[in-house]
Amino acid sequence: MDYPTLTLGYEGALALITLNRPEKRNAISPRMIDDLLGALDAAEASAARVAILTGAGKAFCAGMDLEVLRTISSQTPEQNLQDSRRMAQLFRRLWSFPKPLIAAVNGPALAGGCAVATLADFTLAAPEATFGYTEVRIGFVPAIVSVFLRRRVGEGVARELLLTARIFPATEARELGLVSEVVAAAALLARARELAGTLVAHSPTGLLATKKLMVECQEPTIDRELSLAIAANAAVRSTPDFREGVASFLEKRPPKWSS
Repeated sequence: MDYPTLTLGYEGALALITLNRPEKRNAISPRMIDDLLGALDAAEASAARVAILTGAGKAFCAGMDLEVLRTISSQTPEQNLQDSRRMAQLFRRLWSFPKPLIAAVNGPALAGGCAVATLADFTLAAPEATFGYTEVRIGFVPAIVSVFLRRRVGEGVARELLLTARIFPATEARELGLVSEVVAAAALLARARELAGTLVAHSPTGLLATKKLMVECQEPTIDRELSLAIAANAAVRSTPDFREGVASFLEKRPPKWSS
């Protein structure tokens, strides 16, 4: 199957998913969400036992596509709710993917792209990679990713990252536990393949059963919190601050907040 926004290939027991909108810094669009969900379904159904997710070009994923941002403020509440549910579906799918998932972060991973990068079982990053949950800069709420981030780094660190919206380097992401290893850019995919080989050497039953257990232990709480996060994500889209934040971002000017 062809995916307009990414490529999916197989190398023996490995599935390689590459976000492929380099001219857009691999920004997230509705089409990319559909393609990623489809590629993950295909990788799960295949004989591959490990999946690697990376980006083409200089960025891993720079967040939401600008063209999507232009249209959000004019959407209906129901459309915003549907969009929020779809994003939550993607994040939850990455978190709960039944086979080991390795993210090879080759460049900036920002906002939703940061979530995609850090929801894998293993996140390898090039020294040039940067990370940041930058949503509040434009009056948005990093609601959905917060459900997963708090579990990854703890409440205190999650609050600091989400409220400051600062961009931080791969070395700090490693110290915070968001990145497993920092690897030279030229060796990034080779290291991801090496790690995949280590995992493939283990018992397939053991790997699948271990991931299944870790997911099932948290599913009830995750799903309850996601329902709250979806509502918050949808509601903020109709606020004056969100409209001003998006407008100022697109117009490359400082925002003029109403509150």
